[in-house]
Amino acid sequence: MAKIGSVLAVVMVALSIGAAAPAKDRPALPGSNPIIRDKFTADPAPLVIGDRLYLYVGHDEAQRDEMFNMREWLVYSTTDMKHWTDHGPIMKVTDFKWAKQDAWASQAIRKNGRYWFYAAVEHDSTHPGKAIAVAVADSPTGPFVDAKGSALITNEMTPKGTHSWEDIDPTVFTDGDGTTWIAWGNRQCYIARLKPNMIEIDGPITEITPPHFEEGPWLHKRGALYYLTYASLDRAKHRNERVSYSTAPSIKGPWTYRGELTGSGKYSFTIHPGIVEYKKNWYLFLHNATLTIGDLNGSIGRRAVTVERLRYNADGTMRPVIQTDAGVTAP
Repeated sequence: MAKIGSVLAVVMVALSIGAAAPAKDRPALPGSNPIIRDKFTADPAPLVIGDRLYLYVGHDEAQRDEMFNMREWLVYSTTDMKHWTDHGPIMKVTDFKWAKQDAWASQAIRKNGRYWFYAAVEHDSTHPGKAIAVAVADSPTGPFVDAKGSALITNEMTPKGTHSWEDIDPTVFTDGDGTTWIAWGNRQCYIARLKPNMIEIDGPITEITPPHFEEGPWLHKRGALYYLTYASLDRAKHRNERVSYSTAPSIKGPWTYRGELTGSGKYSFTIHPGIVEYKKNWYLFLHNATLTIGDLNGSIGRRAVTVERLRYNADGTMRPVIQTDAGVTAP
């Protein structure tokens, strides 16, 4: 998700690009990008339940010169990838009594008949820095409640990190043996096993930082191959994040860097991948900053979720994705 800390000049350049961009909210076919047009949304996390795809997003509410203002998480759903149902807010950051702000990137997963929601927030002064919360519900649309009463992961648990906002952007994945894993991070990428109760870490936290890792990891598996897709930033070449990925024969690695999957989101400093198979097709969810609502243009704190088709080569590598306005409406 969001970044407080890359070089300030880089952030301000991205902010000014977004503010100056001629981002007109053009008439579009249902399902074309951005897929949600009445709110600014970011950090998409898809979840398939039966014949319906649910999409969990953060709600960007930044006004004018604000960088980020995120107070709640929203969920949408679809059965055709073109028409989206708004289920409204599922949680607010204040629902975690120990958190004080920043409803940042999240992901939900179904296990043992319940829905588990992992999200990045800013912890209060008892454990300063970013933290990862866990909530639970009996329905994918909530209501979700704090499942633990305290943070699952705090900044103190990753002492080798370089900054206080490294513990963000959780991704959760259940392997074929029933074990659930969580990965997260900013600048450093971490992975750990979850206990069966889904609210405690089981064993050590391991660093698996791939090349140019910035934030926004996403774990998935296709066939026998495991994928770690993430927002990357090669500061020697780029000003804005792109999406890169690594693969491994096991969730424990070794991870092999496979290069960039797609370029940066238009007008956006950040990007955040979410990958899912739905009705025998694979999709890559992202965000950019092309949406205009009223007199507010897209910017670093006013983003818009998009989706593209995702295809694989015979060796399991993913084919490069070009971001489009048409998205899934393209032939």
